[in-house]
Amino acid sequence: LFFVCNRALIFPLLIREGKPTPFFTFVLALLFCVFNGYLQGRSLTNYAIYPPGWLGDSRFITGFLGWLIGMAINIHSDHILRNLRKPGETGYKIPRGGMFEYVSGANFFGEILEWFGFALACCTIESLAFALCTLFILGSRAKQHHQ
Repeated sequence: LFFVCNRALIFPLLIREGKPTPFFTFVLALLFCVFNGYLQGRSLTNYAIYPPGWLGDSRFITGFLGWLIGMAINIHSDHILRNLRKPGETGYKIPRGGMFEYVSGANFFGEILEWFGFALACCTIESLAFALCTLFILGSRAKQHHQ
């Protein structure tokens, strides 16, 4: 819930002026997020069956920690990216600090880690499918940004 609130409400309010997003792209992203949220929620509430003590299981704990660390990396990386340029400044700048010292797409890495952590914690085919989609979509964007 925190990640969804951060990505949908807090993040858009914090970003500075940038390139406008085409309306069609916005609608597609919105539909994807609504569909995925429905799919994940329905899967977890109607079909997933967990044994007693699941919250203490090493898969859940490892997945939850992966999700939490990924979210922290993602939020911190977004903060670094938002503050690359001073107001009114343009041009390309290479981000420094945090996970950007290790990977050029730290924000993408954080989000991929989040969703694989989520998939491990949930152990559902739907959560794995979303993690793989995230890997392929954000992985290709990360490669593009790196080049």
